[in-house]
Amino acid sequence: MNTQPNVSTGRQDYNGSYPTNADATIPHNVQDGHEGVGAGPQVTSTAKELELVCGPLLNYRRMTNEGDGTVLWHGSVLIVTTPSRKMPELALRPIGAVSPDDENSTSNGPGGQKIEGVKLYEDTRKAFWRFRFQVPFQEFEAKWEYEIYHLNYPSGKEMSKSQTFAVPSVAQSMRILFHSCNGFSVGTDIDAWSGPALWNDVLRMHDQKPFHVMIGGGDQIYNDGVRVDGPLREWTTIGNPHKRRDYPFNEKMRAECDEYYYNNYIRWYGHAPFSNANGQIPQLNIWDDHDIIDGFGSYTDRFMNCHVFRGIGGVAHKYYLLFQHHVAPPKSTFTSDAPKAVEANAGTTPADPIQLSDSWVLIEEKDDPTYIIGPKPGPYVEEHSRSMYCQLGARIAFCGIDARTERTRHQINYPETYDLIFNRLSKELQANSDIKHLILLLGVPIAYPRLQWLENIFSSPIMGPIKFLNKRFGFAGSLFNQFDGNVDLLDDLDDHYTAHQHKHERRDLVHRLQNLCKQHSVRVTILGGDVHLAAIGRFYSHPKLGISAERDYRYMPNVISSAITNKPPPQAVADLLARRNKIHHLDHDTDETLLEMFDRDPEYSDEKLRAAAANGVDNVKRNGKMKQKTRAKNHATMPSRNYAIICESSPHGATRSSMGAPPATSGDGSVSTPPTVKSNTRKPIHEGENNAGTGHPAASGLRETGLCGPYGLDVTLRVEINPSDKEGHTDGYGFSVPALDARGFSQQGVTW
Repeated sequence: MNTQPNVSTGRQDYNGSYPTNADATIPHNVQDGHEGVGAGPQVTSTAKELELVCGPLLNYRRMTNEGDGTVLWHGSVLIVTTPSRKMPELALRPIGAVSPDDENSTSNGPGGQKIEGVKLYEDTRKAFWRFRFQVPFQEFEAKWEYEIYHLNYPSGKEMSKSQTFAVPSVAQSMRILFHSCNGFSVGTDIDAWSGPALWNDVLRMHDQKPFHVMIGGGDQIYNDGVRVDGPLREWTTIGNPHKRRDYPFNEKMRAECDEYYYNNYIRWYGHAPFSNANGQIPQLNIWDDHDIIDGFGSYTDRFMNCHVFRGIGGVAHKYYLLFQHHVAPPKSTFTSDAPKAVEANAGTTPADPIQLSDSWVLIEEKDDPTYIIGPKPGPYVEEHSRSMYCQLGARIAFCGIDARTERTRHQINYPETYDLIFNRLSKELQANSDIKHLILLLGVPIAYPRLQWLENIFSSPIMGPIKFLNKRFGFAGSLFNQFDGNVDLLDDLDDHYTAHQHKHERRDLVHRLQNLCKQHSVRVTILGGDVHLAAIGRFYSHPKLGISAERDYRYMPNVISSAITNKPPPQAVADLLARRNKIHHLDHDTDETLLEMFDRDPEYSDEKLRAAAANGVDNVKRNGKMKQKTRAKNHATMPSRNYAIICESSPHGATRSSMGAPPATSGDGSVSTPPTVKSNTRKPIHEGENNAGTGHPAASGLRETGLCGPYGLDVTLRVEINPSDKEGHTDGYGFSVPALDARGFSQQGVTW
């Protein structure tokens, strides 16, 4: 293996001592041309120093095989600074193996690197800088360190100037952290929920066994306050829905919203302990409604097409690209006082000279190949969707579907977008038979209890008199939203794949996934958040077919992990969902239901009990158990803050030379006994699901189980014990997912 590749961008192969003073400057009339050209005049600044405002934020992009035995890890770092004529530089160096006992850790690695920052966006108050770089995968799990120079760090704020991150060995797949709903809904008592406490638990787990990637499933930030204490407050209070729809989104309001969204990102992404994770665990993100505003995309079409929604969609998209993707934004966003922008309802917003008069935007030469760009702009966010594909180490692939940019009340994604995504997946899986698992990220769960009866009630004529009383006298005010006057929960229900208007799109998506699994013998595991509780849904073959899970291309678990920060729903809501956990039939051959895996409420171990007591946590009983979260009959949903860990069951059991050899079997080489037509498939249906919950070997999230063969996956849900615990201690629930061997397998006369 070649361990000395030319692996940086900017100035290459820097092996000297790192700079200690700021001497790099950028003439104000020079643009960052080596990655693109600029739109708008270069912002003139007389400041001599770069003041760090936010960051660093670390992203993972993709991996590439260079064809000479070298495999490269691609990533980027983003910082936000005040404008200056200085240019920041990032110094990167390897610092050895994650485990000092690794027998391969004596391999020679590359020397240090020095990477120049590329400016993505600048205006009179702020500048965004990106550092792209590549490092080689080694024969061992490696640790890297980076530091950014020519910066003044904020005084009085504790932060490390250097950051480290881990890269798996070339024979490993990545250890994955999955989270969603990283913020608080409007009106939540943040102190009562100890703020973003679970990020402390994430960092503790990371210190014990590092995460290689951090997947954000949407709502990485909550921007809903823009209508409560932000520039949309006056608009929100307008009682007449026609006046609200016709309200202009002029340049003044755009600038105010721009300021609000920027400040909210700075506040949240600079807030510990979340900010500590941002610099050392590489991110992959898609967005959802709260990244824009609650319910965006799921209100009525006539209302969603109003100027204000089009305007905030553009502003939110701008900062979503910058903070969450490290990508330069469009040159301009929608305003109602720019005639060309108003006319551009069927296309992207054209450049606005007013907006460009005091800002500068990098024009990217080409899109990162990680992205699957939608074929046409969204209906309300007038930009193209950005779904993603990349490989997460040796045997796991990842696809994240942008299910917000194209969303309407009756559509999640355009049919043409699905075609692009599945063509890309087929191409990648065909080219690489080493891939055994595809992690598919959706914004909301897809294997989840139906709530159509609740939708029918909220949409029925019986709600008419209550709506009238609400408009005239404010009756049942908390039941209705202030946007389109409908029941507040209706936009959330309309968001679900299980909503009646998404029924056919949902079924078609699952069928296309089944065909992908069958064709390429790859197991799909779906990630979904949004619903503020933990659960595990599964699709699987109807028991009448007698197919074991290891050979069932229809078996697809849906890991539902939400929220890592927002408060969970009441116990009664979780219990209601559990009562609705029927065995549903997607079609004649595919069933679906939630796995009953929550064998008890989360509780403290003796060690965690002592730590919680030392931190003054109340309500801690002697046995460590907390207030009951669910009724005794509910083992399917857990209304407590949580996050998920996903990793291979036997990451050291497969070497580079053995990739693609063993079949998909359980730990002892056999396959599981298929469920029968009399089986309760809400209970475990294969070896990896047996004893699912706190007694499962995967529950800790810190050791490999060895279950489900050499290519199985372990899944851990880490669930908060007590919201009063500012350290965010969790308890673990686990199960394992078998790899798939669908090649040449026939059952009951059917050949796949």
